[in-house]
Amino acid sequence: MTAPLTPSQLQHLLTQSLSPDASIRKSSEQALTVAQTSPGHALTVLRLISDLTDPSSLPIRQSASIHFKNLVKKGWNPDEDDLNSVVSINPNDRLLIKNNLVELMCTVPPAIQSQIGEAIALIASSDFPKQWDNLLPDLIGRLNLTSQPIHWDVILGVLLTMNSIFKRFRYVQRSDALYEDILYVLVRLQEPITKLFLGLVGMLEGVNEKVECLAALRSTCRIFYSLNYQDLPEYFEDHMGESMEGFAKLLQYKNPALVDDSEELNPGPIDQVQVAVVQVLNLYSNKDEEPFLPFLPKFTSLVWNLLMNVTPLAKHDALATISIRFLSGLVGKLMHKSLFEGEGTLAEIFGKIVIPNLMIREIDEERFEDDPQEFILSDMEDSDAESRRKCTQELLRAMCRQFEQQTTAICSQHVNQMLGQFATDKSQWKMKDCSIHLMLGIAIRAESSQFGVSQVNDGVNVMDFFSGHVLTELQEPDMDCRPMVKATCIKFVSIFRNQFTKDQFGALMPLLIAHLGSPHVVAHTYAAAAIEKMLTSKVDGPNNTKLPKFGGSDLKPFLGNLFTGLFSIVENVENENEYVMKCIMRALSSAKEFLLEVVQIVLEKLTEALGRVAKNPKNPQYNHYLFESIAVLIGSVASKDAAHTSAFEQFLFPPFQHILRMEVVEFTPYVFQLLAQILEYRPEGSGLGQAYGSLLPPLLTPALWERKGNIPALARLLVAYFSKGSTEIVQQNLLIGILGVFQKLISSKSSEAYAFDVLRAIILYVPSEAFMPRMKDILQILMMRLQQGKTPKYVGLVTHFFALFIGKFGSQTYLEQLDQIQPGLGYMILTQVWIPRLQSAPPTRLEAKTQVISLTQLLCKTPSMLADGSKTPIWSQILGCAVKIIVSPDSHLNALSIEGADDDVEIGYDATFSVLHFALRPAKDPFPEIADASASLVQSLAQLCASQPGQLTPLIQQGLQSDPKMAAGLESLCQKVGVSLV
Repeated sequence: MTAPLTPSQLQHLLTQSLSPDASIRKSSEQALTVAQTSPGHALTVLRLISDLTDPSSLPIRQSASIHFKNLVKKGWNPDEDDLNSVVSINPNDRLLIKNNLVELMCTVPPAIQSQIGEAIALIASSDFPKQWDNLLPDLIGRLNLTSQPIHWDVILGVLLTMNSIFKRFRYVQRSDALYEDILYVLVRLQEPITKLFLGLVGMLEGVNEKVECLAALRSTCRIFYSLNYQDLPEYFEDHMGESMEGFAKLLQYKNPALVDDSEELNPGPIDQVQVAVVQVLNLYSNKDEEPFLPFLPKFTSLVWNLLMNVTPLAKHDALATISIRFLSGLVGKLMHKSLFEGEGTLAEIFGKIVIPNLMIREIDEERFEDDPQEFILSDMEDSDAESRRKCTQELLRAMCRQFEQQTTAICSQHVNQMLGQFATDKSQWKMKDCSIHLMLGIAIRAESSQFGVSQVNDGVNVMDFFSGHVLTELQEPDMDCRPMVKATCIKFVSIFRNQFTKDQFGALMPLLIAHLGSPHVVAHTYAAAAIEKMLTSKVDGPNNTKLPKFGGSDLKPFLGNLFTGLFSIVENVENENEYVMKCIMRALSSAKEFLLEVVQIVLEKLTEALGRVAKNPKNPQYNHYLFESIAVLIGSVASKDAAHTSAFEQFLFPPFQHILRMEVVEFTPYVFQLLAQILEYRPEGSGLGQAYGSLLPPLLTPALWERKGNIPALARLLVAYFSKGSTEIVQQNLLIGILGVFQKLISSKSSEAYAFDVLRAIILYVPSEAFMPRMKDILQILMMRLQQGKTPKYVGLVTHFFALFIGKFGSQTYLEQLDQIQPGLGYMILTQVWIPRLQSAPPTRLEAKTQVISLTQLLCKTPSMLADGSKTPIWSQILGCAVKIIVSPDSHLNALSIEGADDDVEIGYDATFSVLHFALRPAKDPFPEIADASASLVQSLAQLCASQPGQLTPLIQQGLQSDPKMAAGLESLCQKVGVSLV
């Protein structure tokens, strides 16, 4: 532990952290990181923020506030298994911080206030309310509208902090603890916050600081939203009339002085508060809150009027989308049908809301050309981003749920009219684009982003529309001709992929591949995404299976042109296009059987792409799909001929070594997984080879294992090393170092599973004479962890290990090894840990087989258990556990589980640890010589019974008495195998 910094030392380091000289900045940041471990450091930081009042010191105070927020994030509620967590804040410091933090937030400038507010919210996420009872009263006490002048900076800081704290009440599963916390807040806050809201609404017209007042009202509405999210509280129900009156005033509020006509992108203060109000209204309407129903007609009219007045400018996008969502929620419900049944209402919705919000705007054209990533983010089929078009199409689908016939008829009129305009004047291409989006809105009854459209509106002929208006656009060879319409047509194909036949896919494939050559990023991105979606489309196969609609043999004729088109985009270093790389991954996966003829060129292109992104990793999804593509290639080719692993090593080792040498931390877990995959495919008997052999000692460097993201991949790689080179590991005296890694991994709950992966590999692959002398030490470590933390997860892991150990070396060895630690410990583990675990949570698949094999050994190869009358009840319990596993339909005994068998799972980047789906190894049976573990059990039992006629029958009956199904199951199994237990 380092000595605490003095305030002057801290100020000096913070000043240096702002230096333009990178080396000075890095040195100061390292010193600040070290200082985090010293006692009282957090308090020193806060004192510095408080004491520095000179305006010139604002940058230092701001840097200190960010440093403090990061201290809180890392050290206030550290993960007990975080190997990198070094920040420690002692209890006395915590109390002082909590008692003074709100006061500090209210006395510092806004730039610092926001950081302190975030720190308060971070502390509150773990301590509030039970360990920070004075927080809420302290915050409420600052909400003072009567002081002159009003301290708006304090009020806004407090409201923003409250909003951050109460966001945790949203989007979480209901529980007693959650409701307890909400009730705690409501009792103290519901009346003050309501009075504040009404006071702010009342003073809005008269107050000079209208921007500040509107900002406070917005935060108040967001707090309302959080407090009402789970249920409508009684207080808010009783005062709904007053609140609704305030909401209505805000929706009607106009002030030309607050509208900046030159601003096109950022919403103004009135827009922001109106968005917050409509979000609350949307919450009430979606929950069908009965007290809100009388206000619905009025607010439907008010929101309608808002939509009539929003401009096409981006600054009004949020207001437009939430208002459209509000109307969608109403029009789609039978109980609100009467609100929209008036003559001409649906037509008016089309003319004044649907068409204007589906039509391409100037900003859409600009984004399409200048910011394609932003355009794709808002428009892509499976994007979560809100956009006017997406919300409008949801509105159309909601209209179809209640008024399908009328909506379809009105929509068809508009579509025909727009297509007629386009036919007359091709410059009216926006009309065609809008007509396609109208069809996308009314044609779909049910869909999912993963599987496409599953149900279509009977009143719409999707295929006729496709043939007449979509296909013709895709057949147009000029890629610069109406590129936005082409992108929409490609999206149409992607969305309706389920409705196309295999032959239609075959006809569409060359058209989509041609669009990979479009100079427009959106168009070629949509083409890649559509191809990827088509390759995941399934049709029903035999025995309830799903088969690819367009499989590897169908794709084979197109592979050359497809990869040429895709890699021409990849080679544009300015555009790391994740959809294109995902398409490459999917094409490789679909064409597994036909990759040998293209493997070299594809591997070269992927290796070049890897070399480029390793210099500056920017797009995690793109990078993930790149490594998945390499994994597909390795698995597809090396599984057919292990000799190809040498080619993969030749191509991939140079970039891999560069990544490891340069410590590209984003990529190291991927590299370790691919190294493991290649090593696993190396020909049997070929050993590790020079490259792998030289890499192993550096892999045992403790620093590598400090990074949590590395651990799963490194453990996988160590297992691969054991499977191919256990002899070399022993010869190089590396086993001691690997056992040191095991000891480090077992000390943490987050990494204990990987410790057992390594330990099981030692048992399976290393000659017993190399590790048995250290078995006592290993078992002592396992017993110590069992004593310290007997969690269900750890119990499952350690009993699985014991089962494997007995299966390989026999029950007598198990008992002897544990007896070295403590006499009778083996039986104690059985009765207190192992048997209870099997009774409460029976294992499945390969572990189930391993357990039955080990239990068979215990039952039939442990004479001391039957010789000692005090231990015969244990024998009966073991038998009961074994039979329970065998008769359970969930155990899938003797079945291999393939970790990565399903190509339909969602594949993508994960910030914690991204598993490479296509690099997953099949589960390996540690006992392939035993085809049927259940048959082996009854055969062994029969032999044991024959050696002691009649003596075991009572013990067998005792073991099976808890469940009649077990006795019947055992008897059936005996008949099947042809043995009897007498």
